[in-house]
Amino acid sequence: QVQLVESGGGLVQAGGSLRLSCTASGSSFSIRTMGWYRQAPGKQRELVADIRNSGNTNYADSVKGRFTISRDYMKNAVFLQMNSLQPEDTAVYYCNADLTLLVPTYRNLEVWGQGTLVTVSS
Repeated sequence: QVQLVESGGGLVQAGGSLRLSCTASGSSFSIRTMGWYRQAPGKQRELVADIRNSGNTNYADSVKGRFTISRDYMKNAVFLQMNSLQPEDTAVYYCNADLTLLVPTYRNLEVWGQGTLVTVSS
């Protein structure tokens, strides 16, 4: 089994910053892509940013220039630095990983974290 554990959410004023962290734990797996999604009340879950093993990144248009995603490949961790936060960034943020389980046989798997709440006050 592989689990994703997130941290770093909280309450911040508009214009402020937060840094989210997510670490994958378990054994015998290989991660291909890690990313962050968010879901605001009454809205569908949407991609915020993701990062592949190659280092290539992908951002939602709404966060480009404000958010930065990064990975620690040795620690199976992903981070999201969020600057210039706005009230519309308020949501539950979910960590996501596309990975391959290596035992007993190779099997592709998508794993989600439990979510961390980010609230931006105006």
